[in-house]
Amino acid sequence: MSRRKFFGETSGKVSAKVKSTTRNGSSRARHAVGAIMFAAAAAAAPASAQSPARTDQSAQKAPAPTADEVKKALESRREELKSTLDRAGNIEKDVAKLAEERGKLNENLQDTASKIQDSEGRLTVIENRLGELDIQDKMIRGSLVQRHGQISTLLAALQRMGRNPPPVIVTKREDALEMVRSAMLLASAFPGMRTQALALADQLSQLVRVVDENRAQKDKEKAENTRLTDYRTQLAGLMETKRRSILERQDELRKVRDAANEMSKSVTDLNDLIAKLGKTVQDNTALGAYDAEVRAAEATAKPQSASLTVPADTTSEPAQKPDGDVVVVMAPVEQAAIISNPARIKPAIPFQQAKSKLPLPAYGKRVLNYDERTQYGSKSKGLVMETRSAAQVTSPCDGWILYAGEFRSYGKLLIIDAGGGYNVVLAGLSQIDVRPGEFVLAAEPVGTMMAVKKEPAGAPSAAPVLYIEFRKDGQPIDPDPWWVQVPQKAQG
Repeated sequence: MSRRKFFGETSGKVSAKVKSTTRNGSSRARHAVGAIMFAAAAAAAPASAQSPARTDQSAQKAPAPTADEVKKALESRREELKSTLDRAGNIEKDVAKLAEERGKLNENLQDTASKIQDSEGRLTVIENRLGELDIQDKMIRGSLVQRHGQISTLLAALQRMGRNPPPVIVTKREDALEMVRSAMLLASAFPGMRTQALALADQLSQLVRVVDENRAQKDKEKAENTRLTDYRTQLAGLMETKRRSILERQDELRKVRDAANEMSKSVTDLNDLIAKLGKTVQDNTALGAYDAEVRAAEATAKPQSASLTVPADTTSEPAQKPDGDVVVVMAPVEQAAIISNPARIKPAIPFQQAKSKLPLPAYGKRVLNYDERTQYGSKSKGLVMETRSAAQVTSPCDGWILYAGEFRSYGKLLIIDAGGGYNVVLAGLSQIDVRPGEFVLAAEPVGTMMAVKKEPAGAPSAAPVLYIEFRKDGQPIDPDPWWVQVPQKAQG
């Protein structure tokens, strides 16, 4: 309703009322009309016009804070700020403590795994030596058995000479005759007997030496096996501690693990598996951010890429099998060439810059190198190694676990994403101790090889076989330039 209409209706009503009153009441009527019109105008005014007035009135009525109240409020704010800073400091200390504990745990894992591999190397040397001693023992005993008749005749002659020696002093004519006859006999027989006796003594000395060394080597083997068992027990405890420490990331890891299980059932090609799992791990871990960082660094450093590339003539040549029965044994390095903070949560250096810095994942010997012909006529896409029974396997590089489990004909398969499009594939493991989504360091334990029955010396080899493949953007590449250069030991 408009204000004019409202006033008109109101005036009409008031006029009718005024006409019904007496002249003496006309003054009161005019006052009533004025009061009613003022009330209507006040009612028609917006409510918002009253709010500032009320606010101003309340502000004018509110007393100003005193100096003590201001001081108390300031002190309260200071206390809140101090409490917040203290909490922030405590959180930073807790984070630093957790990082330190994670670093110590990772360092202990790497150190224990290195001790296990060193112990496995020493056991391999001891076992090889025991095999050599067994062969020598059989050869010496076999030679003695073949010459049994000749040795018996020699010993009998020596015994007869000892029982009835020729006289030393001639006291009678018969003594002189006996001495001459003995001298004539010994002159013809003694050189041959002497040669045979010296050869027999030498063989017996060799047999004694072999038996004594065999006994000493078996004592060393027993002590080394005990040490290795202790190291493995220690490693099992450390792995359990690591599992407990990552419980808070179970949701994140479960997503990756479930995706890995589903994809492994639906894909048949390794390239397809790596491509699909790579996206999942990137979305649920720090791999995505690291990949972006690496690719950005590559884009900015492209003009200088030539200076960062290792010249072709400095890369290591594939290990060749020497002529004969000598086999080159490749042992991992005690100290990984990549030395960095063990508490790190991303690779210490980009994979392409890690050439000549990565340790082999297990102690063993090469049986097939990259690009060599296999028994089926095709070319090998990776490195094949024979390892010890139940050998410890470590990660050759820093990276995130893409896949850990059974996959087609590969058996138990482990795929590590090193970032920048590089992947490391390990196949042939019997047990895998890491899960998809985890970040692992170079030389950190990731699993073990199959345990096989020890074969006697000279028997056909039944050693477990570890397959190692490096990939760049889905294509296999030669892994040899990345391995740490170590002295090669020949085992015969």
